[in-house]
Amino acid sequence: MDWWRGGVIYQIYPRSFYDSNNDGVGDLEGIRQKLSYLKELGVDGVWVSPFFKSPMKDFGYDVSDYRDIDPVFGNMEDFDKLITEAHSLDLKVIVDQVYSHTSDQHPWFKESRKSKDNDKSDWYIWADARPDGGPPNNWISLFGGQAWSWDSRRQQYYMHNFLTEQPDLNFHNPEVQKEILDIAKFWLEKGVDGFRLDVANFYFHNQKLRDNPPKSEQGGFARPYWHQRHLYDRSQPENLKFMEDIRALTDSYPNKMTVAEIGSDSYIERSSEYCETGRLHTAYNFMLLENGPLTPKLIRDALESWTSDTSWPSWSFSNHDVVRSLTRWGEENATPEFGGMLLNLLLCLKGTIFVYQGEELGLPQAEVPFEKLQDPEGIRFWPDSLGRDGCRTPIPWESDQTNAGFSEIEPWLPVPHSHAELAVSQQSKDPNSTLNAFKALTYIRKNTPELIHGDIEFLNTPDPILAFKREWNESIVMCFFNLSNEQQSTDLPSGTYTQINTPNAGHIELNSLVLPPFSSILLKGV
Repeated sequence: MDWWRGGVIYQIYPRSFYDSNNDGVGDLEGIRQKLSYLKELGVDGVWVSPFFKSPMKDFGYDVSDYRDIDPVFGNMEDFDKLITEAHSLDLKVIVDQVYSHTSDQHPWFKESRKSKDNDKSDWYIWADARPDGGPPNNWISLFGGQAWSWDSRRQQYYMHNFLTEQPDLNFHNPEVQKEILDIAKFWLEKGVDGFRLDVANFYFHNQKLRDNPPKSEQGGFARPYWHQRHLYDRSQPENLKFMEDIRALTDSYPNKMTVAEIGSDSYIERSSEYCETGRLHTAYNFMLLENGPLTPKLIRDALESWTSDTSWPSWSFSNHDVVRSLTRWGEENATPEFGGMLLNLLLCLKGTIFVYQGEELGLPQAEVPFEKLQDPEGIRFWPDSLGRDGCRTPIPWESDQTNAGFSEIEPWLPVPHSHAELAVSQQSKDPNSTLNAFKALTYIRKNTPELIHGDIEFLNTPDPILAFKREWNESIVMCFFNLSNEQQSTDLPSGTYTQINTPNAGHIELNSLVLPPFSSILLKGV
């Protein structure tokens, strides 16, 4: 069975994981030094966010050299040592690949903007101004403003779905496609176990540059980007063929995987489309990353919407782009019990599971004051949106050390005092901590084939109880979760079961399941 199918993958945001050389920024050597911690967590592998050479306008998601390590993170020798040691611990390593756009400091773009007839002139998306001097269409950047910037040397606009410093590559050019596949091959030869493909459905654009139509519903959108139906600037048919090319390349190496990040209003439909047979191995979307509140219906709608028998889902509750789930869903109920319940729920879902660094500690969203903000998105939309810095603050390792043991000097983002109290050093000693609950839960998943491979079927229980069964080879595990801060009870299902001993578990009284606030019960059929 493929290692990633039903596996648990831990996302590392390297700037904030561990600073090994005390410059205030986490690095590859810091990850290597904490591999034993990751092994103890019981995860199957790690996804490492970008560490490639970059001006850091978007903190690594603006790549200026795809085949080199940014000095802030170390060097290629550090990467080689990380891969070797991770594999010695039977940990897989997948790396972020940012193919839809580059940095404006990338040599390709520097060459492309020189003229309309150089070797790289068609490697990016260039277009003439309209007669009135305006941009060629109405496309909008996710980070605000038009998705077009004027270049005075070429006397044309270039397209950027994100920052002006992140020009989009022109994937309609076969040379671009070939170069991207060569880059993927470079890292496969370095020994990586696969790729997380950033905004994988953004590679191709409509060559006629048609205007996006407005959404039919009015108002209520936090940003201009969400006022449009993005029919022409993403999710183009040609994109799917290139996914097949990436899959063919990775399949030429043994035991590799690819996971797509899909940004779309059609959360599940688009994600499953990208990992149908012959395309990517799996994909995740933002249905459980952007929406709330946490209700049985939200989870059920997400899982039941994935109806494809030939594609495999992935799920995550938090990542480096969204408010941490403990805060986003918990609000005033963001307790350790709530955090533990979230982890248990996530680890019982059908699919590949992605856990963001700090979730195992039950970290809430950090409050970063304006003067400390680093995220360009957060700075632009402040104070209506505080951006992504609050989920990117450093991991607290030692509660009684400077900056909670992350770094001896002031880190790139502050470590909140509330996070220091949740440090690894404190939680490791507490048998009832969120950290130790997570270790117990990964052990349960790894040793319960129904949770890894089984089908999922939801049960009709009254809110706020969420219930489903996982079935594999005629063996069943029943899963019940109380999503509220009040005790709940429901009927004991017919059959004979043994209770799987999970942290903060409910109990059986006569013919009822009793679920304290934010608790769960797992029952294995016998």
